[in-house]
Amino acid sequence: MHPCHPSPVVNRRRRTLIRTAGLLMLASMTGSLRAWGQDSGAKRPIGVIGSGRIGGTIGGLWIKSGHRVMFSSRHPEELKEMASKLGPLASTGTVAQALQFADVVLIAVPYGALPQIGQDNGPALKGKIVLDACNAVAARDGRIAEEVESEGVGKTSQKYLPGTRLVRAFNTLGYTIFAREANRPDPKLAVPIAGDDAEALQVASSLVRDAGFDPVVAGSLADARRFQRGGPGYGLSVTAAELKQKLALP
Repeated sequence: MHPCHPSPVVNRRRRTLIRTAGLLMLASMTGSLRAWGQDSGAKRPIGVIGSGRIGGTIGGLWIKSGHRVMFSSRHPEELKEMASKLGPLASTGTVAQALQFADVVLIAVPYGALPQIGQDNGPALKGKIVLDACNAVAARDGRIAEEVESEGVGKTSQKYLPGTRLVRAFNTLGYTIFAREANRPDPKLAVPIAGDDAEALQVASSLVRDAGFDPVVAGSLADARRFQRGGPGYGLSVTAAELKQKLALP
């Protein structure tokens, strides 16, 4: 054998090392792609509890971006006409059916109904990512509005929806503004969100983008007070840069 030529044993070892390195690289790439797919807002089934103006509008925007959405209420038969107009990705059901359908839920009901939703559906809600768009109005919701004013809306919602991965979102503007401004040319309309669960915030951010807006993370659930009804971040049709300035965010 020529001294410059490696032996068959060396060749086999080299081929084994190359194959191993290739497999490791492929595994690394696969893992990265899987993580990328999870982080980039893969299309997911979404349940909507309270399918009125906000729930119907935001749910419809998600359908346009390719998500399957089940709209629910105490009277799901009343939602069938709306769902039929939104196409095959839209369906209707009871609250229990919507919670079985999806791991991500948008709740958009009068705030006074929130405790009953939590009480009736506690086990089914546990562990789900919940986007809470509810606002407390004293004239309509009574004493719970005083609790929100005292404790903050984020902490109050979490109290009545225990075990959920709660994110405050889509509560600052009316449905007509959301419908009109969705997917406008950059800079997009800003939507503030807040939560204590990092992954839930990531999913919520992705869904805000899919609805056609620019998410601005305002902080934890305690910080949701800053854009609750009457707060400095409430009712602002602004860009992300403008909202961050208003809320003194970095």
